[in-house]
Amino acid sequence: MPTTTRSAVLWNHNEDWKIEEVVLDDPGPGEVLVEMRVAGMCHSDEHVVQGDMLIPHFPFIGGHEGSGVVTQVGPGVNSLEVGDHVSMSFIPACGRCKYCSTGRQSLCDEGAKLFDNQMMTRGLGDVSHTIGETEAARFAQLGTFSEHLLVSESSLVKVEKDLPFDAVALVSCGVATGWGSAVHRAKVKPGDNVAVIGVGGVGINAVQGAAMAGAKRVIAIDPVEFKREKAMEMGATHTYSSIEEAALAVPELTWGEMCDAVILVPGVVTGDMVEPALGLTAKGGTLVVTAIGNMMEGSADLNLFFLSMMNKSIKGTVFGSGNPRADIPALLSMYREGTLKLDELVTNRYKLDDVNQGYQDLRDGKNVRGVIDFS
Repeated sequence: MPTTTRSAVLWNHNEDWKIEEVVLDDPGPGEVLVEMRVAGMCHSDEHVVQGDMLIPHFPFIGGHEGSGVVTQVGPGVNSLEVGDHVSMSFIPACGRCKYCSTGRQSLCDEGAKLFDNQMMTRGLGDVSHTIGETEAARFAQLGTFSEHLLVSESSLVKVEKDLPFDAVALVSCGVATGWGSAVHRAKVKPGDNVAVIGVGGVGINAVQGAAMAGAKRVIAIDPVEFKREKAMEMGATHTYSSIEEAALAVPELTWGEMCDAVILVPGVVTGDMVEPALGLTAKGGTLVVTAIGNMMEGSADLNLFFLSMMNKSIKGTVFGSGNPRADIPALLSMYREGTLKLDELVTNRYKLDDVNQGYQDLRDGKNVRGVIDFS
């Protein structure tokens, strides 16, 4: 029997989320039905609302960070069974494509289908999620702002049942992306100087990752005072309210060396931020652009002479350039052993009906990470 569930749905850019009844098809081959427990309120969903991230299909069920319990499996599902606890991976990992098979699951070919209307497991015209007579799309083929999910097996990672659902949700996007930006993409080493520009739900975990990798100095830059204070709790050694303020202090702080790695994670990255961030980057250093910019913006300010003559690198990253099936369990193991802080990330909890308030709090700088608690 099809499942009827309540979901936070966006009908167009620059509108509020609306709670709608959505009908989910029964799980087909390779598909799983999940009852949600916790959904993280990531800034990427706000990018859709604001129109920075243009999507091809509305209505659109939000959410791509979450945890839940498997309630039903379709034919051919062999890695999960009813009762399993799962973390959602907003980048699926098929295990078969060139990128998965060479240890680059964050670039899985299935990622090309993330904003398709139909499920990855189905052909065109095979409807799986409907609001009345209208087919609904989902963020990253997930749509975690929903009491139940119908999702591909390749987007789920089984976790140990005694782990808190908050922790399981957070590592599925924000933690893995931020931590991996420092550890995987910037390749922070013991003794490095690292700057993180923007310490929200992703950047705060770049701070954690840099500190855990052994950075000598971890410099957190954010205009919101309480986020700077939180960054100090998570491993930052110095904080500044702006790139300009940091640019005055970092030369003396680092004996003129500047930062071996700079991780750029503001709410929305714009082209005029690149050159100031490169100004904080040392000779031979790396700038990692983790934050999302407007999809229609195609230019960035940078001095090409100094980029080449100082041997600097600019890198993008998705999912922190990690591997969901390896990184999610590894991060949860670090949490279990007390080396990775996750409980401290949750600033406020909301009911599904209060999703718009949660995002207003994000805009107002009140949340490091808000979560929707379905309990």
